Amino acid sequence: MLYLIVFIGAGIGGALRHGVNVGATKLFGYGFPFGTFIVNVIGSFAMGLLAGFFAYRAGIPQHVRLFLTTGILGGFTTFSTFSLDAALLIERHSFGAAAGYLVGSVAAGLAALFFGLAVFRSAGHVP
Repeated sequence: MLYLIVFIGAGIGGALRHGVNVGATKLFGYGFPFGTFIVNVIGSFAMGLLAGFFAYRAGIPQHVRLFLTTGILGGFTTFSTFSLDAALLIERHSFGAAAGYLVGSVAAGLAALFFGLAVFRSAGHVP
């Protein structure tokens, strides 16, 4: 049942993300990824609100937490979870781990993306 709750939330979040991307493109054009930027900032802000609310409000059922965070915000942007994980490391005073996580995640993500593009291109699919 929890998987279904996450699935439904992720569908809602994905549809919201698409709406933001479409709206941002209409407003700002294609020159900069404003839609992704806006989604990441809003998602991180919303994750902060929810994390604070859940921390100070006992008794929120797990299915509600999953629906809102892993579901809606996960479908909207995984950057919100990345931001929360980094913030938790910083709050625990694990500054080295936080720095490694931040730099490593961005660097590894970009490297993996470029590697995927290179593999696809080397297979002759793209000139």
